[in-house]
Amino acid sequence: MRKRTLGATGLEVSELSLGTWGLCGDGYGPVEESEQDAVIECAVALGVTLFETSDGYAEGEMERRLGRLLPKGDAVRVATRIGTDTSTAPPRKKFDAASLKAAAERSRERLARDRIDILLLHNPAPSTLARPELAATMSELCASGLALTWGASVGTPEAAAEAVQAGAPVLELAYNVFHRRELDHVAEQVKAKNVGVLAHSVLSYGLLCGAWPHGKVFERGDHRKERWSDSELKRRIVQLNALRPSVTTEITSLRAVALRYVLSHPAVTSAVLGPRRTAQLDQLLRDAGKEPYLPEGGRIALENRTRTAGVQP
Repeated sequence: MRKRTLGATGLEVSELSLGTWGLCGDGYGPVEESEQDAVIECAVALGVTLFETSDGYAEGEMERRLGRLLPKGDAVRVATRIGTDTSTAPPRKKFDAASLKAAAERSRERLARDRIDILLLHNPAPSTLARPELAATMSELCASGLALTWGASVGTPEAAAEAVQAGAPVLELAYNVFHRRELDHVAEQVKAKNVGVLAHSVLSYGLLCGAWPHGKVFERGDHRKERWSDSELKRRIVQLNALRPSVTTEITSLRAVALRYVLSHPAVTSAVLGPRRTAQLDQLLRDAGKEPYLPEGGRIALENRTRTAGVQP
């Protein structure tokens, strides 16, 4: 497992990390507890050293699971997200200093760690990130020993820009060959300030694996049922043809193309994977392959083909 430095934090983390949203059962439907344990233990055994979670995943149970299963000390790192109050219906954002401190303390206790390695704000609005007191609060939480470093998990280009401007050492965002707008928007600032980048949704929730039929139907409880209309999903499946010329004897599937595309971006520190089975995790680690991830000129050619196919990243 290759490692990369997480921006100016100096933390060395595996270039592939384990995200736990799908694993916890919230996004795609239930996963047997024994399988959840097996995936986490498999990730550790295969050399994954960064685990990404949230205090809201399975109402905090995923943090507890990681706290129970992960080795102690600095052999592995944990990034967790706070700032969403799930006790209300609907959930509401709470980014005031008192709420963030209380949430961080609860997360540290559930994770059973001396401190949280990477404490992320969970999808704050640009206006929230623009408040000077927010960055001050996060810096104080780090200075107090609750966390080693902090950052923001963002969902819009504007929020990404505000997070970098606010001095966040780490940025988490969606990034894949069909969705590039947040990272494209801040790539130069990220480079200039040496911000660490965690890229999630690298397979666009399974779409980029290229295994779905045109009439794909998702089960109830699967977030993808509401994410795309039937017509939009069919259009996106057709657009996958833009990836096919990148499949070679070395890069053997659309899934491998998609994963290697993310890893080839110089700003990305770690690609956050979301397997729900040990076999899926093992295959993804194989798909990463060896450097160079894509042949010379392959990245630009792939982006040009997706643009021609009508993808609006």
